[in-house]
Amino acid sequence: MNTKLLSALTATAAATALFGAGSPAQAASFGTSGITFGQNQDVQFNFKESHGAFTSSLGIYSINGFSLTKVADLFAETKSSDNEGANEWKGTMGNTVLGPATVAFTFLANQVYTLGLSSNNGMVYSTSGLNLNVASTGSQQAVFGGQSSLWSALDSKTTKTFGAAGSFTDGIGSLFNGGTLISFDDRGGGNDADFQDFAVSAQAVPEPMTMTGLALGFGGLVAARRRRASKTSS
Repeated sequence: MNTKLLSALTATAAATALFGAGSPAQAASFGTSGITFGQNQDVQFNFKESHGAFTSSLGIYSINGFSLTKVADLFAETKSSDNEGANEWKGTMGNTVLGPATVAFTFLANQVYTLGLSSNNGMVYSTSGLNLNVASTGSQQAVFGGQSSLWSALDSKTTKTFGAAGSFTDGIGSLFNGGTLISFDDRGGGNDADFQDFAVSAQAVPEPMTMTGLALGFGGLVAARRRRASKTSS
C-alpha cells in the first residue's frame, strides 16, 4: 500500500475512534472530516455536471482501521465531456455520464466512509486527511454545502481559484434540509482548486417510521378537527 495513504488511514483510524467515543445516536458527520452516522441512513445522490478533460468516476469507500474499501459505485463518465473543450469541458447526464441519474446508498451506523473521485489524473477523496500531498499534509479536494449558495459560488468561479473553499467543509445540516452539493477538484491544472470538476447533490431519505409518524399525526389532526366540527354543529 502507498506509504502516504497508509499514514492518512492511520490518522483517519484515530478519527474513527473519536467518532465511536461519542453517543452513537448523536454522532454524525458529512463533510471534509469524513462521513458517518449514528444510525443507518439512506442518502440519495444525483449527478449534477462535470468539467475538465479527465474522465472520472465517483464511488463510496468504507474505512476500517488501515484499509480503504470501495463499497459502491455512484457515477462514471464514459468520455471526458459532452463536446470536447466546449463550456470548459462540460459533461452532463445522459451524454457524458450514462445510467441512472439518481443512486441511493445506505450508510451503516457508526461506520466511517469517504467519497472517492478517480480519474486519469489520480485519486482524490472528499475526506481532506486522505489527500496527502508532497508535504504529507491533507489537502481539501471537495466542497460541501447548501445547494443554492454553493452552486452560485461555483458558477461564479468556474476555472478561477475557488477562494471560499474553506467555508464549505460541512454538509450535514443541508443534507437533512433540502440537500447538499458536493463538488470535487481533481488536482488538474496544477491543482487549480476550481472545485467544479465533478459535482453531485446528496439528500437524506426520511426513515419510513418518520413518514408514518407524520401521516398518523396528520390523520389525528384531521380527525380532531372533524370531532370539533361535529360537536359545534350539534
